[in-house]
Amino acid sequence: MLKRQDVYIRDPFIVPVKGKRVYYMFGTTDKNCWGNEKATGFDYYATSDLENFDGPYPAFRPPEGFWADRNFWAPEVHFYNGKYYMFATFCSPDGKRGTQVLVSSSLEGPYVEHSDGPVTPPNWMCLDGTLYIDQDSNPWLVFCREWIEVYDGQIWAAGLSDDLKRIIGKPILLFTASSAPWTASIKVKDGRECFVTDGPFLFRTQNGSLLILWSSFDREKRYCVGVAKSLSGGILGPWQHKPELIFSDDGGHGMLFRTFEGELMLSVHSPNSRGNEIPLFVKVDEKDLEII
Repeated sequence: MLKRQDVYIRDPFIVPVKGKRVYYMFGTTDKNCWGNEKATGFDYYATSDLENFDGPYPAFRPPEGFWADRNFWAPEVHFYNGKYYMFATFCSPDGKRGTQVLVSSSLEGPYVEHSDGPVTPPNWMCLDGTLYIDQDSNPWLVFCREWIEVYDGQIWAAGLSDDLKRIIGKPILLFTASSAPWTASIKVKDGRECFVTDGPFLFRTQNGSLLILWSSFDREKRYCVGVAKSLSGGILGPWQHKPELIFSDDGGHGMLFRTFEGELMLSVHSPNSRGNEIPLFVKVDEKDLEII
C-alpha cells in the first residue's frame, strides 16, 4: 500500500468502478519517459479513497517488434462497445510520435495492440489522443499536434471508424495554444515563439455544455490547466477560452471524474518537475467551469 504522495505518476487518468467502489488510476509510469531512454510500459494503481493506493500492476508491456521504444505517455482507458480501449502516446526510434489504440476485455488488462500503429496522421508529430463520443454516438479522436513541429501547438479532432482502428475524413483544427488569453511562449525556435498544447479532455456538463480541458504554460512559466467551451455544443466548436485557469499550481494534464459520493474532481499531476510528479485530486464546481 502506497500513500498518494509516494506514487510517481504523470497524466493520472481515473476510471471509477462503482460496483467495486474502487478507482483505477492509469498514467505515465516510466520515470525514464523522456528523450531516447528505452520505455518499460504502463502500470495502473487501485484505490478506494484516493489517498491509499495498491500497485503498481502492469497494464501494458510492448510485444517483441513493437513499433515504438520510447516516450510511452498519457494512457487513457475508455469503455466502449463492451471492451476497454487504451489511447496512449508512443514514439518510434526515428522520432515519430503518435497515439495508438490498445484493447483489453478487462479494465486491468493486459492491453494489446488494436489499431495498426498510430491512429493520428502518420506524417505529423502528435500526442495525447483522447476518445470523445458525440451525441449521435459517433466516436472522435481529439489530439495535439506538437509545438516541436508547428511552433504554436494545436488541438485537432478527427472522426474515428466505429471499430476505433482508423480516422475517417480529414482532421479539423479546433484551436491553437496562442488563441487562449492565458498562455505564454516557452521559447523561441527558428525566430518563432513556441506554445504548448497538452492533454485535451472532453467533458459534457449536466447542463449540456461541451468543454475541453487542456494544459499549457502561463506567463509565470507555470504548467496549468485551462478550459474552453464549444459555443455550438458540438465537437467542431467554435471554441471560446475561459480567461481564468482552473488549475495553476504547477501541475496539469487534467481530467474530470465523479467520486462515488457525486463530487466532481479534477485529476492532475503536480509538481510538473521530472521525477517528482504525484497525483493530485481537486474538487471543482461544475457551474464555474461553464462560465466563460
